[in-house]
Amino acid sequence: MSDKPVVGFIGVGLMGHGMAKNILKGGYPLVVKGNRNRAPVEDLLAQGAEEVATPREMAERCDVIHLCLSNSPQIEAVYHGEDGILAGARPGLIVVDCSTADPVSTMKLVAALVEKGGEIVDAPLGRTPKEAEEGQLDAMVGGSDAAFERVRPILECWAGNINRVGPAGSGHKMKLIMNLISMSYAALYGEATVLAAKVGLPPETVRRVIGSSRLGNGFFDTFMKYTVDRDRDAHKFSIANASKDVRYANAMAADAGALSLIAAATRQYFAHVEAIGHGDDYVPMLGDHMARLSGIDMAEEAAKR
Repeated sequence: MSDKPVVGFIGVGLMGHGMAKNILKGGYPLVVKGNRNRAPVEDLLAQGAEEVATPREMAERCDVIHLCLSNSPQIEAVYHGEDGILAGARPGLIVVDCSTADPVSTMKLVAALVEKGGEIVDAPLGRTPKEAEEGQLDAMVGGSDAAFERVRPILECWAGNINRVGPAGSGHKMKLIMNLISMSYAALYGEATVLAAKVGLPPETVRRVIGSSRLGNGFFDTFMKYTVDRDRDAHKFSIANASKDVRYANAMAADAGALSLIAAATRQYFAHVEAIGHGDDYVPMLGDHMARLSGIDMAEEAAKR
């Protein structure tokens, strides 16, 4: 029998599957809670994971639980109720929340779990499902010194770059800052590429000039890989999820009394695409919708050289 802590995982989707797989590879006993998409669950079970039906059962069995969910309402639902984490929590339980969440909600859950003798370590993610499968994600981590040291070896199974950013809640705040920057990049790249096309400069020219300059970066590369090459899988992060993150960032700014004009403008672009029913599109596709507002077809522009 392993002397390592038993690790639970709720949310084995695009990011969570790779993370959970790498926890298994690290030699940790793994317990997962299934969801509607059975394929990643069945794959993990075939590799040695066990399955439970409820978060409560997971909390009763596990020493550490990972969450990788879409939003704060989903996270709160996993904690509360007769089948929630709080109902089964034992002293010493650590919940590692890798979701992108509302920090106000996070701090309420921190207090609720502390009452049960547990702790939350918020460790939201950077990078993509590809790095999740490779065990090379970025993690920005908030939590107590003791809790961080307990979970660090587990985080090292799936993260290649771990940044401790402060006490519990700090990771979720930092993630909102990161996603506000990246989604504002997306809005800026889309707007600039559309403007370039309107004045006779095709997207390939924008990619070649900007990508080879000091303004180039990894996010620009993936954004333009879709814009120019039409690779739909260049950045598999939905506009709906991005829009949620930008809303949370705007709410955090309002709560802090911080001016946030760029954040507000970014929010409007993503809100527009959601409103017209394309929230499931991926982030680089934002440029296509922006192009239509200016009367051009970005796929046609991408074919120009």
